[in-house]
Amino acid sequence: MSKLHLAIAAVAAALAVASPAEAQSPEITIGVSLSTTGPAAALGVPARNALDFVPKEIGGVPLKLIVLDDGGDPTAATTNARRFVSESKADIIIGSSIVPPSIAISAVANEVGVPHFSLSPMPFTPAREKWSVDMPQPVEIVGKIMYDHMKANGVKTIGYIGYSDSYGDLWFNDLKNQTGPMGMKIVTDERFARPDTSITGQALKLIASNPDAILIGAAGTGAGMPQSELRDRGYKGLIYQTHGAASSDFIRIAGKSAEGVLMAAGPVMNPEGQPDSALTKKPGLELNTAYEAKYGANSRSQFAGHSYDVFEVLKRVVPVALKTAKPGTPEFRDAIRQALLTEREIPASQGVYNYTEKDRNGVDDRSRILLTVKDGKYVPAK
Repeated sequence: MSKLHLAIAAVAAALAVASPAEAQSPEITIGVSLSTTGPAAALGVPARNALDFVPKEIGGVPLKLIVLDDGGDPTAATTNARRFVSESKADIIIGSSIVPPSIAISAVANEVGVPHFSLSPMPFTPAREKWSVDMPQPVEIVGKIMYDHMKANGVKTIGYIGYSDSYGDLWFNDLKNQTGPMGMKIVTDERFARPDTSITGQALKLIASNPDAILIGAAGTGAGMPQSELRDRGYKGLIYQTHGAASSDFIRIAGKSAEGVLMAAGPVMNPEGQPDSALTKKPGLELNTAYEAKYGANSRSQFAGHSYDVFEVLKRVVPVALKTAKPGTPEFRDAIRQALLTEREIPASQGVYNYTEKDRNGVDDRSRILLTVKDGKYVPAK
């Protein structure tokens, strides 16, 4: 073999050895896409704020967070996700704050093979369930606590008003699927867009149908408008709000109309009322204490809980993944995915997580409570 060939072979061998090391990273890169502007900002801003209180390192490895705004737009969320992957070589992606951009991010994550934590309840398909998991409680688990309450209080007819998007569809479909077998009937289905500033027409139709109860399938600040409109127009029946409404913003916007609402929520909204044996109590108290010290009394938020809880989960799965692979590699990303399936009973502020290949929500009845508003504050409902 000539000296030239020997030199080329030596360089090739050196590159082969060096490549894996060069692909590794001294830190874990996490891309976060949130809706911190636009109609869903009331959800995205608390989620961003909660990042102030997450660990700076896990398993002795520093965390590098890259936070971008998607404005609630699926196209912007897709762009963000691709930037995380192509420019930052992200090991993990978090986001988004509402369903459509979360689905868009999930599509990218499953295409390229990066663990993805959605902060919005979203439907899963076989094409999007390998690499994505959900942090929020699934609609069917949260809905059941409200439907049981309806049944116990003699509700026979239900009116529905929700967003005219996939979030609104999720809640309407669950309402129909669960309450029908329970002997209740949906008499009205009204919708409104997230940017709408009035729902007077929809409210009048709902009231005219005279339902025993109304479920509002909205989230963030958008949930306050139908609440106020229905009460201001004289509706006296039970009003239920989904867990996407559980925040201080809802009480601020709905004002006196919020009194008596029945709201499904995650346990982070009232960890003080949980028994000491509840695994959700300690992380919930820790988050709320830190959050309210910085952002004010009663500023706690479900959406802060969801982003905070990603890191509670990562505190369990990252050390497991680090035993077999290094950050910045496909092997590390797959090791995180595998650890999500093997680690059990992961406590967090919003639930106790047990993910499986098919259960990408990973929570059970410990992930929801029923609240009402009394004297301008959330209290447990009876």
